[in-house]
Amino acid sequence: MKKTNFDSYIEQQLQDPEFAARFNRAGEAWDVALQITDLRRQAGLSQKELAKLLKTSQQQISRLESPGYEGHSLSMLRRVAEALHARVRVVFEADVEQPGLHVAEGSVPFRAKRSRVSST
Repeated sequence: MKKTNFDSYIEQQLQDPEFAARFNRAGEAWDVALQITDLRRQAGLSQKELAKLLKTSQQQISRLESPGYEGHSLSMLRRVAEALHARVRVVFEADVEQPGLHVAEGSVPFRAKRSRVSST
């Protein structure tokens, strides 16, 4: 697939260690956008072609792939993943920079079963 001007710009900017550090901390929305873009490109699809598969607009795919967009719904991410033969996995991790908060210290087993409380 042809390299875009944005791809070239990012490659150039990543040569600057300060920019690279900020880029790496940019957040979850960036991660989601870049993963969707990468999966779509690996599948050899344009935004328009993916939109057609999902019965949505090319503009919606563009929003999903935008690093600044934070309106991803789990249902849309699942639809995208299914179309691109992937799966969605959400992981919550403890924030090591907030040592006073101890809510998420231990890892939670993936798909943990909920215990049912008897009402007797």
